[in-house]
Amino acid sequence: MVIRGETWGQFGSAIASFMFIWAMVNQYFPRYLRASIDTHFKKLVNYFCPYVQITFHEFSGDRLKRSEAYKSIENYLSSRSTKQAKRLKGDVNQESLVLTMDDHEEVTDEFEGIKFTWASIKTVSETKSFSFSPPQDEKRSYKITFHAKYRKMITETYLDYVLKEGKEIGMRKRQRKLYTNSPSDSYGYGRTMWSHIVFEHRATFQTLAMDPKKKKEIMDDLITFSKAKDYYARIGKAWKRGYLLYGPPGTGKSTMIAAIANFLNYDVYDVELTAVKNNTDLRKLLIETSSKSIIVLEDIDCSLDLTGQRKEEEDEKKEEGKEKKDVTQEKKEEKKMSRVTLSGLLNFIDGLWSASGGERLIIFTTNHVEKLDPALIRRGRMDRHIEMSYCDFEAFKVLAKNYLDLDSHPLFGVIQSLLEEIDMTPADVAENLMPKTIVEDVGTCLGTLTEALENAKEEARKKAEKEEKLKYGQGQEEEEKAMEKGEKEVNQKAKKDPKEEAA
Repeated sequence: MVIRGETWGQFGSAIASFMFIWAMVNQYFPRYLRASIDTHFKKLVNYFCPYVQITFHEFSGDRLKRSEAYKSIENYLSSRSTKQAKRLKGDVNQESLVLTMDDHEEVTDEFEGIKFTWASIKTVSETKSFSFSPPQDEKRSYKITFHAKYRKMITETYLDYVLKEGKEIGMRKRQRKLYTNSPSDSYGYGRTMWSHIVFEHRATFQTLAMDPKKKKEIMDDLITFSKAKDYYARIGKAWKRGYLLYGPPGTGKSTMIAAIANFLNYDVYDVELTAVKNNTDLRKLLIETSSKSIIVLEDIDCSLDLTGQRKEEEDEKKEEGKEKKDVTQEKKEEKKMSRVTLSGLLNFIDGLWSASGGERLIIFTTNHVEKLDPALIRRGRMDRHIEMSYCDFEAFKVLAKNYLDLDSHPLFGVIQSLLEEIDMTPADVAENLMPKTIVEDVGTCLGTLTEALENAKEEARKKAEKEEKLKYGQGQEEEEKAMEKGEKEVNQKAKKDPKEEAA
């Protein structure tokens, strides 16, 4: 132990002497001599430490988008880490357990007989203020270490193999997700703008209550889009397509989105515009979406009154100089909370930023298409307009198959004739078809629907009669007013005539 202590003491003295000499060299030696000494010093260091390191950070550049290389390496190392790493992170993907290496863990990989070391690194920026909450700024990366003599093989062959294999593993294990955006105030360095859950909606085009011909057209359009990467590149357009789904509430707009996601195996990004502070944050959200995804803005006509901004601007110009009306407190708070403009939303759909990534669908839904600004839904932004209408007989047969496993029944004819007269949404039809108790049979469910349709028909008849009476009453009232006005004019003339005769 004495010898070891003396050895470390001598080593420490040597290091101190070297640092002193190096400081003197930097201060008093000419620049060209310092450069020569520095070159020789690096050669000496490389002789004793001939290893090279390459680091792949989770977020690259300005951290607007998660690194594709990092994700591929993470997928690639997940299979190696389960056999080697002592500390693992566990998760569930499509009801199966997935293990990945934990932070500050190392694994080795072998390629063409050569071994390399991969390390998972996490650095945390400690907050200066006292707080019980964990630090918010976290940076993660993967680092590979190898001997300098393998530099060419690593950079030209091995890393390409890792990235390609990792991407394929990611596609095989890909789990569809449903994303929602976090409030703008929660954005931070290293914090994602999206939170997600597993997408578990079971809707498909087979279960969607819609005319089969219309469904076939939509499915063909989606297949054509998903295979048109080279076509979009050739015509110089971003690989994206816009869908506008419009119709009354309960006609299946959200179900259509789920069916499209399941049909194409795309992720869904549900954008809540009221949680977005401004146009800049809206662009950041777009950048952080992945390819093979659907960006959804539901009830676009109700989102921050975006569709009325253009009209308000025109009205303000016309009424310039006049006293402006007071804005309600609710609208004031809404404007403070979000400053997303119609122009910013249009750029989000098909501006320069929309070309980042690829293979995206942008879907708007609305109950009142007539309220939308024409610029928002023109062709090129919303390429396909799909009307989600009331339930017809073809849609009813799909629902009967889904809910009752029924292809035909004597009551089908009665229901068909009623659906031709009455507007009922697929959601209402499905609710009436659904058994309310375990013992209910097919006939009872169809009878419930028939009764609901007949009641709706009777209500529609009464409503029409009431409107007719009201219309007739208004007409009669106007006629009586006209007669009273005529009588008054005659009386006034009669009073005036005797005076004229006396004159």
